[in-house]
Amino acid sequence: MKKEEITIVIPTKDEERSVGEIIEKLKVHADEIIVVDGHSNDQTREIASRKGAKVVLDRGRGKGDGVRVGIAEANGDIIVFIDADGSHDPADIPRLIKPIRDGEADLVVGSRIKGGSDELMGDMGRLIRMTGSNIITQAINFRWGVELTDSQNGFRAIRRDVAGKLRLKENIFTIEQEMIMKCLKKGYRVYEVPTHEYQREFSRSRIVVWKMWPRYVWCLIKNLF
Repeated sequence: MKKEEITIVIPTKDEERSVGEIIEKLKVHADEIIVVDGHSNDQTREIASRKGAKVVLDRGRGKGDGVRVGIAEANGDIIVFIDADGSHDPADIPRLIKPIRDGEADLVVGSRIKGGSDELMGDMGRLIRMTGSNIITQAINFRWGVELTDSQNGFRAIRRDVAGKLRLKENIFTIEQEMIMKCLKKGYRVYEVPTHEYQREFSRSRIVVWKMWPRYVWCLIKNLF
């Protein structure tokens, strides 16, 4: 059988200080690297292009939009999504894709609960974010009878043919939980592996909990039923 090819998609916005190093680390794991840029105001696109990545623009609607653009642009059999801020370790990619290549899963999510996180603890905002994530994950577990621990991590791998059938609609970070729920709703196999989330070296999280929580709740409710 032909070895399945890997496309790595990196959603970016103003990541000039880290994107080049990330691309270099990803080359050993990828047949194709796509940077989906959210109209950066710095040199992100130029650096990514010089490093050999395919660079495309999203439609300016948020990370979810960038994920959909990445799916549409990908040519590999398996798509890996990874952030450009250094919080995910490219060395974990073989662990992410193995259950798919072994025929055990269609979507594999890196679990920060199992692998640890430097980002989810430390202040009240992070505590609220972690608590909200756990509530959403437990609601998903109850609805579909699964035992997931992390529904929000953007570090994940999915079969390209499966991703194309999900009709993802969320424009912001809620696309992470939407992807899981739609996979479960359609009977696809969702798997987790431990991955560690590291402290961002150059940037901060763009998730503003007090502004975005209604979107997370609404996304959960409409996809649970």
